[in-house]
Order: sequence, then C-alpha cells, then structure tokens
Amino acid sequence: MVKKFSMELAGRTLTVEVGRVAAQANGAAFMHYGDTVVLSTATASDKPRDGIDFFPLSVEYEEKQYAVGKIPGGFLKREARPSENAILTDRVIDRPMRPLFPKDYRNDVLLDNLVMSVDPDCSPELTAMLGSAIATCISDIPFDGPTASTMVGLIDGEFIINPTAAQKEVSEMSLTVASTREKVIMIEAGANEVPEDIMIEAIFKAHEVNKEIIAFINTIVAECGKEKHEYEHHEIDQEMYEDMVSFITPEAMEEAVFTDEKQVREENIRGIEDKLAERYADNEEWLSQIGEAVYTFQKKTVRKMILKDKKRPDGRDITEIRHLAAEVDCLPRVHGSALFQRGQTQVMTVTTLGSLSEAQRLDGMDQDETSKRYMHHYNFPSYSVGETRPSRGPGRREIGHGALAERALIPVLPTEEEFPYAIRTVSEIMESNGSTSQGSICASSLSLMAAGVPVKAPVAGISVGLVTGDSDDDYLILTDIQGLEDFFGDMDFKVAGTDKGITAIQMDIKIHGLTDQIIREAIARTKEARTYILHDVMNPVIGEARDHVGKYAPKISQYTIDPEKISEVIGKQGKTINAIIDETGVKIDIDESGRVDILSEDQEMIDKAIGIIKSIVEPLNVGDIYEGEVVRIMQFGAFVQVSPNKDGLIHISKLAKDRVEKVEDVVNIGDRVAVKVLEIDKMGRINLKLEEKLS
Repeated sequence: MVKKFSMELAGRTLTVEVGRVAAQANGAAFMHYGDTVVLSTATASDKPRDGIDFFPLSVEYEEKQYAVGKIPGGFLKREARPSENAILTDRVIDRPMRPLFPKDYRNDVLLDNLVMSVDPDCSPELTAMLGSAIATCISDIPFDGPTASTMVGLIDGEFIINPTAAQKEVSEMSLTVASTREKVIMIEAGANEVPEDIMIEAIFKAHEVNKEIIAFINTIVAECGKEKHEYEHHEIDQEMYEDMVSFITPEAMEEAVFTDEKQVREENIRGIEDKLAERYADNEEWLSQIGEAVYTFQKKTVRKMILKDKKRPDGRDITEIRHLAAEVDCLPRVHGSALFQRGQTQVMTVTTLGSLSEAQRLDGMDQDETSKRYMHHYNFPSYSVGETRPSRGPGRREIGHGALAERALIPVLPTEEEFPYAIRTVSEIMESNGSTSQGSICASSLSLMAAGVPVKAPVAGISVGLVTGDSDDDYLILTDIQGLEDFFGDMDFKVAGTDKGITAIQMDIKIHGLTDQIIREAIARTKEARTYILHDVMNPVIGEARDHVGKYAPKISQYTIDPEKISEVIGKQGKTINAIIDETGVKIDIDESGRVDILSEDQEMIDKAIGIIKSIVEPLNVGDIYEGEVVRIMQFGAFVQVSPNKDGLIHISKLAKDRVEKVEDVVNIGDRVAVKVLEIDKMGRINLKLEEKLS
C-alpha cells in the first residue's frame, strides 16, 4: 500500500511516499521537494561483520545526470566516480546520523540516496538528508532518531530558510543545521565574515524549523514505522575488564597517557598491551579483546582526568593553545609557500597561480556552477602519523578537509577583475596530532598572502572539543584539541574566520546533540583563540598580502576586444595567435566575451603581445606612425606588414625625399621599418610613407 505524507516547508511542498518503490529495502522514502525527487533507502545486513570494533555505516549520494537533462561527458557516457559535491553530501548526511545508532551495533548499514530529478530551487542535498533520516526511522534498523536538517541563508540582514538558487547567489551565508527534537547535532557553514552573534541566531532559527520537520516525520513513523530488530550486542567481557584494570591500575594508565609527546604515549600503550598479551596468553577469548579493552580503559581515564580533575593529557590549561609557529617563503621557486605548526600538527601550503582558463571545470548537478577558480587540495600522507600506508589518492576525509579550507578562504579572495588568476593551494600535512584541517587554513592564508594574492583579510581556524558527564550541565569545553582528546572526546567544533567574523564552521559530535549553552560557549571560545592566532602568530610573519606576485609567478595583463574580432586574433587554423606566441613567448587565453588574458614572467613581452593584438583589432589612424616588417618587394614599392592582418604599401616615391631608382636600394624583405599612414582608401588599401629604417 502506498502512503503519502506532505507538509509545507519554506513555501514549497515536501512530499514523502512510502511503499511506492524499493519495497525490499529495510526502509525507503520516495522524496519530493518541489520538482526535486530523491529516492532514499536504508538497508542493513542480517548479521554483524566479523572482526571489527566499529559501526560499519556507509552513505552514498548518487548524482544522475538525467536529473538535470544532461548526458555525461567523457568517452563512456555514464556516471563514473562521485563528484566532490556528492562526497561532501555523503559526509553531511553521515555526521548527524552516525551518533544515533547503537554504539555496539556491528551490522553493515547502507544509506543510499538516488537523485532522480532536480529543481534548482529545492536542494537535492537537503532532500537526501531528510530522506535518509526518514528511511532509517521507518525501517527496522535500530536508530534513536528522527533527525531533521535545514539550510539558512542571509540576505539584507534577514534569514532565508532553504534559499532558492537565486537567493544562494546573493546570500552572505550558507548554513546547514541538523537536529534531534531536543538538541543541535550537526553544523556546516560557509559565510562572508558573518559575526558570531548572527551565526548563533541563525543556528537556533534552523533548530526551530527542524522541530517542525521532526513532528512531521513522527507522523510518518507512527503510521509506517517497523518494529526495530534485535541485534547481537558487542560488549567487552566485564570480568576481563575488571581484571585488566586491577592489573594495570588506573594510576599506571594515567601516567601512560599523560604526556605531550604522541609517540611516547603510543609506546606506553604498546607496553601495556604487551603485558596484557603475556597475562592472557592462555585465554583466547580475553586475548582477542585486549585492543578494545585498552581503548575503553584509555577513554575512561582521559575523560575522568579532563572532566573531574581538569587535567589534559599534555598538561595544558583548558583554554590553552599548543605552541604555535609560522613562517613563509619555505620553498624557493614556487609562487607562494608557508609552514604553520601547532604542537605536533604541522602543515605546509603551496600556492600556484595560473590563467583563468586553468580553473576547474565542473560537470555536476548545479547548472549555474560550471567552473571553480579557487581550488584547495589537502593531502594526508601516512608518514604524518608515523605509519607506512601507501598513498592511493585522496579519500573522503581528505576531500572533506580540503573543501572546508576552501570554503573558509573563498570569502576573502579578490574578484577576477581585481586579480585575474586561477588559484590553487595544496596543503601537505607534514605531521599530525589533531586539527590538521584548521592548520591548513592558517597555512593557506599565509601562503596566499606570500604569493601576492590580495586577500581582504587573513583567516585563521581553530577547533574546540567537549567532554560531557551525566547531565547537560556537566561538561567541559577544551580549546585546541589534540588527537587523543578528539578520539576520546564528544565533539570536534571547527570554526574559521577573520577579525570581522566567521567564514566557515564544521561540527562533528559523538553524542546526541548540543545544548544552546554549549554552542554559545564553543563559538565564543573559538573567537578568542582565533583572535590570538591572527594577532600574535600570523600577523607578525606577514600582516597583509604582498603588493606583487613572486618572481616565478606568471604576470597577467587583460585586454578586452570586440567578440566579433576574436577570429581575427586567432587567424585561420590558429596561425595568427600562434605567431604572436612564437614571437613573444607569452601564453594567451581568449574567452567568448572577448576578454584576452596574456601571461608571462616577462612584462615586456606581455606588453609587446598586447601591442600586436591592438594592431589587429584596432583600426589604423591616418597620420599615426607604426612599426612593421617588409614582406614583399615590387617594382613600384614595398609592402609592409603593420599588423598580422594588415599590409600597407610604401610607394617607391615615398621611400625617400630624393628620387629612388630601385626599391632594393632602400629596403629589402625582412627589414623592420617605421611607417606613417598617409591614406586608407575606400577599398581599405593602406598607403604608407617610410619614416625610418629600424633594422
């Protein structure tokens, strides 16, 4: 039986059909938001996966080009690997839902979202977020939902719920908030230096809308929801755990983890595991649980130290940032470089400048977004954490961290008119002990300024963590969390911005949501830390962008021509433009609007190329003097090429003041000459007078 449920959401109708398609999935919701259609399904394996100590959740967001009336590009003409937008959507669906599954659930779960039709004014990403929550809630898969998600824009000081495509173009903010009925569980934002108080207000505005959506979802669950299935609980043997604690002792575990050296801590834990392996050598069942048991023992120890004793593993105060260092110009021949270090987290970012034609082309679902001028790439090699894993290209985490840094820096970048370059920054993680994504934002900001990119203001990023107790009021927020505090804590709240305001937020949590008080305090703490990093660490190294690009960066000049004259500049089979390139050594890009970009490390050659292009597209003026080359000799005179597409005649009588018997007595083919335009007749023929022989 097909059941249909509808509600009005931000002026558009959200409709959920249950039972129409995908009946064999554990849960399926056929979602319609305006003309956007997404099929969201939730499926789970019958049995737990053997040999794992984590919840195996997978999320897929499948973009089908037919949804926007396109045939995929490329040779195969079918969708290939997921786009960056699809991967980022996978992550934003995963993050609010993962904490609500049972912590000891080991069955494989797949949340799949098939985008089948796209209405530009009704976000398919948001529709998929809602669809995944609904499909899971009505399924028999254990899940402590519902969750709901809302997008918020900011136009002329007014909040816009689920903005349309046109509204997104002019919005000062792109905020996505996911909530349970009681608490906020996920925040993702990009913003044009929006003040903290406005961002907080927007978050709570979204939470209020989410409450309405959750009430709607509850009506669907009440009518269509299946009874949740039983599952095989995965717990550590309590007798084994108690024996381990009495044998190792809490004091010894605290001593093992209480150090600011990650390698020392890891060596201490290996020593504990070796002792336990020896102790339980004859007990196969207990022996197999050592890794998970030690992890749990560490976690309880670290959380107690922080929450009850106010002690952090590396000895810092609750609000203290690790030792910071920064420098620029680390690499001699790149266009810009910077190194930023926070404790044992070290990031080097390299900036490369290129022509606008080198911007990334996008073949995605958004018809209005076809290219990307600024690209930030993040690489996390295994050596950064002392491991030997070979590189297999960026994973979803690397792509997500790169996108976060990109989002944080876009608001301060100059426009194409102000700075006509494509810009790529690459953050290489040299060493990692937590918060590398925020380190890459700081390093990238420094690198851009060192490269001469005229950013509006430097951007810094910082992450705060959270450890909670038994009640909402029992918690502690930690400034600048390191790896151990991230692993064993409840939150990773990343905020980037300038002195003026926030440019990006990404919040991950492991609990069932945050109270208003925690959100306010976390954002205030990041503001305090960000201000310190900007003023005391980054500004002393390079306070503002250099007023010129580096020695090895290309210089770019722009010149605009009539689009109808593009063919004249290019010439037949590219002959004219290639001749200019051969003569000057520059790179030339021409777009369909008539904008010409000329690139070279030599400004003199750029100016020469512009002069040649001007001579092609601009009419000759009678009385002006031009330079040219003698290209033909006739008995009655010499033909001079004053531009690649314009030849003029110097009659023999105009070669000199005195009588000339033979043209070759004055000029020969290949000579460079200065000529004056005497006349351009009705047929466009150009008559010249020799002014000077140049070579």
